[in-house]
Amino acid sequence: MTYSISILPGDGIGVEVIDATRPLLDDAAHAGGFELETTRYDWGSERYLESESMMPDDAIETLETYDAILLGAVGHPDIPDHVTLRGMMLPIRKAFDQQVCKRPSVLFDGVESPLRGYDGGDIDFVLYRENTEGEYADAGGHEHRGYPHEVAVQTAVYTRQGTETIVRAAFEAARSREGRLTNVTKSNAQAHGMVFWDEIVEEVSSDYPDVTVERLLVDAASMDLVRRPDEFDVLVASNLFGDILTDIGAIVSGSMGMAPSANINVEGHSPSMFEPVHGSAPDIAGRGIANPLATVLSVSMLFDHLGESEVARDIWRAVESQLADADAPRTPDLGGSATTEAVVEDIRTRL
Repeated sequence: MTYSISILPGDGIGVEVIDATRPLLDDAAHAGGFELETTRYDWGSERYLESESMMPDDAIETLETYDAILLGAVGHPDIPDHVTLRGMMLPIRKAFDQQVCKRPSVLFDGVESPLRGYDGGDIDFVLYRENTEGEYADAGGHEHRGYPHEVAVQTAVYTRQGTETIVRAAFEAARSREGRLTNVTKSNAQAHGMVFWDEIVEEVSSDYPDVTVERLLVDAASMDLVRRPDEFDVLVASNLFGDILTDIGAIVSGSMGMAPSANINVEGHSPSMFEPVHGSAPDIAGRGIANPLATVLSVSMLFDHLGESEVARDIWRAVESQLADADAPRTPDLGGSATTEAVVEDIRTRL
């Protein structure tokens, strides 16, 4: 079996973690007895600074031929974030109908949470984030610029198909885990879109009588992810709320540098994309100290999506083994002084 992977290192530490992790893909292919064909595309902010375009005009047509996409990070201090996001990540997610964003948050053995009283394994939940519409839909406009009556309108969009897709994915995950689902909205203030979302959750729940459903407003959920993160199993939320809550989940689990994610096309007609959550981190870019584990774990999720579950488990367990080993190399975000490459090399020896 041969899989084709497109690699988009992107910007900042994205390039560093992708370059360091790249040999791990070959290790996994060798261990799993399959072949990989990878192609690197150096699209991103440096390209934008030269040509005012993050990607070429035929980028989507180019990427659609691959089985999966591995993305490093996107963002540059000299370019507004809305330009970089709308120039690369959002077009890919929407063009390939990657409706389901899956983001696990795990406190591994050997990692210290900033919250008191939590040990390895105490925090282990996954958030399912709607990924192609909601608050990130490009619906609205900006009129009368520069005049006193200037106005900007941003409209959130919730379709039945999009909402039900992410809700069903979350229910399926809850059924395979501990049977608990937390639905996060803001329906007390947003009486149309969020109430519609709640109604769909209620409808879908009838197909999953074995799953217990908890409803939380997003402000309460944000508080509770700090106050009682160990009590969560699966959460489901809209695009914006899911984006915010997963950053909280990453940091209470020890570091943004260990937060992986998957942007999944559930029907399989287009490639899915896998990326670390940490962003381009320009403050440490070029120093060789970025934590690569979020990328390593994203690679694990990539192989699991491709059906190579044994290899995916081995990679995940190699990360668990390293973090539980007090003598293993660690990057500064985890209290160590090791380089990005040293951490990956140690992971490779554990496979």
